[in-house]
Amino acid sequence: MSAGGRLYKASELQRLLAPKSVAIVGASTREGSFGMLTFKNLHRFAGPVWTVNPRYDELYGQPCYASVRDLPEAPDCVVLVTPRDAVRGVLEECADIGAGGVLVFASGFGEMGEKGKALERENALLAHRAGMPLIGPNALGFVNYSNGGAVTFHPPLDFERGFDAEPAQRRVGIVAQSGALGFSLTQGMRRGQFFSHALACGNSSDVDVADCVAFMAEDPEAKAIAVILEGAPAPDRFEAAIKQAAAAGKATVVCKMARGEKGAAAAASHTGSLAGAHDAYRSMVERAGGIFVDELEALVDTARLFAKSPPPVAEGTCIVCTSGGAGVFLTDACEDAGVPLPHPSPEVEKVLKARIPEFGSAVNPVDVTAQVVSDRQSLIDCLEAVLDQDDYGSLVVPHPIAIETSIPRIQLMGDLAKKAGKPVIVPWMSSALEGPGLLEAEASDSIVVFHNVRHCMEGVASWWRWHARHVEPIDKPRLTEPSAGLSAHLAASAGGAVTEREAKAILAGYGVPVIEEKAASSAEEAGRLASSLGFPVVMKIDSPDIAHKTEAGGIALNLGSAEAVAAEFEAMTARVKRHAPKARIEGVLVQRMAPKGVEIVVGARRDPAFGPLVVVGLGGVLVELMRDSVAAPAPVTPREALDMLARLRGAAILDGFRDLPGVDRDRLAEIVARVSEFAFDAGDALEELDVNPLICRGEDIVAVDALIIPAAAAEPDRKAG
Repeated sequence: MSAGGRLYKASELQRLLAPKSVAIVGASTREGSFGMLTFKNLHRFAGPVWTVNPRYDELYGQPCYASVRDLPEAPDCVVLVTPRDAVRGVLEECADIGAGGVLVFASGFGEMGEKGKALERENALLAHRAGMPLIGPNALGFVNYSNGGAVTFHPPLDFERGFDAEPAQRRVGIVAQSGALGFSLTQGMRRGQFFSHALACGNSSDVDVADCVAFMAEDPEAKAIAVILEGAPAPDRFEAAIKQAAAAGKATVVCKMARGEKGAAAAASHTGSLAGAHDAYRSMVERAGGIFVDELEALVDTARLFAKSPPPVAEGTCIVCTSGGAGVFLTDACEDAGVPLPHPSPEVEKVLKARIPEFGSAVNPVDVTAQVVSDRQSLIDCLEAVLDQDDYGSLVVPHPIAIETSIPRIQLMGDLAKKAGKPVIVPWMSSALEGPGLLEAEASDSIVVFHNVRHCMEGVASWWRWHARHVEPIDKPRLTEPSAGLSAHLAASAGGAVTEREAKAILAGYGVPVIEEKAASSAEEAGRLASSLGFPVVMKIDSPDIAHKTEAGGIALNLGSAEAVAAEFEAMTARVKRHAPKARIEGVLVQRMAPKGVEIVVGARRDPAFGPLVVVGLGGVLVELMRDSVAAPAPVTPREALDMLARLRGAAILDGFRDLPGVDRDRLAEIVARVSEFAFDAGDALEELDVNPLICRGEDIVAVDALIIPAAAAEPDRKAG
């Protein structure tokens, strides 16, 4: 991240990312060298390009300077193609002359271990203190298509197409940690997708993805931002940058790699980044006002939807096709993505039936049949009627066959869409991926092309949600007052997990409803207390050393009499002692038996990048097997908690299932938010929290078990019992 911690302002990055002059330090005559390749890529650059190397008086047909101090003026962007050990000295010279910013190609820094990380940090701090933003090290460079600035050693990637495109066509800015992946997306220019920038950050020792997003938020050409993310050492900065872009009316579309444990390890070794919990990134991006896509192939198409389309006037869409099969595929994709398909109004249906053959269809999806190929007016009448219907925010027209004769039809759709003020979205279903008509569709201001049916409808759903979004303020309102001394209290429990009884008391202080229970130290006392609670009851072992009671035989359910309770007390303590001979046993907890309901787990854990994360999922004994959970950085508001609940794969169970009544989602979301505030207040003192389960019946929601593991106690607890 930025060596100074805060986000760079766009004005502070202007000289580096939109330079008026460039100096290449370490350029040479060696064919294929980074310096020579960078110089060649800058042949369309609008300003001077100087070379610096004391071994040459002239390079590439122009004067070569011995030092940056000898340049005619302080350059805006200095490109270092020097070896790693020469970087520090050149940085000091650049700082002395007031260079605008530095790009470092050299590898061998943070990705090589602690010594390299320390050197990388020192260089970044030097540059930052000099007011000289630094990209890299281990960077591939960047391209600014508005000024011909291909500041990279990468072999040319259709740079000319991007430079020659009209400014209005350069709608999407690309930001990536991996330069190769970022530049790979720019090859979409061959099929008419043009970009304002392609910015790559390398090791991100100073300028990182968050800074680049914030820069793009103020760039007039970029209408949407596409981000390839490996990980962020300071996710809060990335969240702030997405909010900044959203406030400027720009959507930030994010594709996050390193989803699993092996992927996360690969990301760390590749860039020195810290890949955090994948699902937490999704929650953070979406709550900040961004869009999260799961597949790289969806990134640019989705970003172009946001860059080209006005706000939707309605959530629904209408599918108009010449292929019934294509309509079925799209209908399935709409259902999966939650995109409504309203039926045509009576007025529109009347037009459709008058213009469509009997073997077609006037419902949604509308099958106009191949007859429109020979009857242009019939297509015009159908499309105009559909575009005029108020509850259609867009029109989806699949394109299964790419042939020359389809080009006039594409141009017609663009004209009609522009007149209606609604986008026509074209799922390109032909295997001729760059076939006839594609360039015309991509060039249209009113047509958006997708190359995957599922990505298309997920994009349409995201487009509606983004414009209907509610972004919480950075300073979120709390439900509870911060608990004074909580961290110190947890630290004092570092010898083991906080007992269930104490964990529930702490959560109750945050307004989390907990089951009534009583502690007993003998069989006789347990039977007496159970009678006072009313049968049936549950008995649990009370031990700070037993984290998972079920595995230790420390839970008994549905005990129906005082005699049964007393007998179980003796049997349970014996079982637990056999399972964990060294565990401290303080007695048992006797609880009333909660009624049957939906079981939800709410927990928290400490993440190296995000800090405390709150997790919600379907609970009970199958929680680890089902793995249906959603995570988000703590704290969350009740509104954000509602969004988390909606993302559960099994969310439908909250609306009632068989003999289980529905759950009051608002009440459950409030409880999730309260747990998240506890996790936030505990901070680094908390390793893990597990409230499993919350028993939910309507608005009656109660926690029947809770586990708190302080940070220093994490490893011993996992070995105990």
